Amino acid sequence: MSVIRYGIKNMNESPLVSVIIPVYNVEAYLKRCLDSVVNQTYRNLQIILVDDGSPDNCGVICDQYAAKDKRITVIHQENGGLSVARNADIKLIKGDYTTFIDSDD
Repeated sequence: MSVIRYGIKNMNESPLVSVIIPVYNVEAYLKRCLDSVVNQTYRNLQIILVDDGSPDNCGVICDQYAAKDKRITVIHQENGGLSVARNADIKLIKGDYTTFIDSDD
């Protein structure tokens, strides 16, 4: 008999963690934020970047990171604010756990 907890099928597997990062007008901080996330020692991550219509080069930076790391998905949308950006990707979440990170952290 197999027990499934929090969507984890094999207890020896590391659970998938979905990381949602809303992005708006943070070009000066974005690379540092993304480097911090992609270089974590915990590797089983789904990283969703939501470019919330940023007027700077954030969308380009997001696409560059996605091209280098298959764990990253980018959503480009018209500006709707932080709550809309966080909720835009709910349907894409595949993780057993989900966390949000501010792109200027």
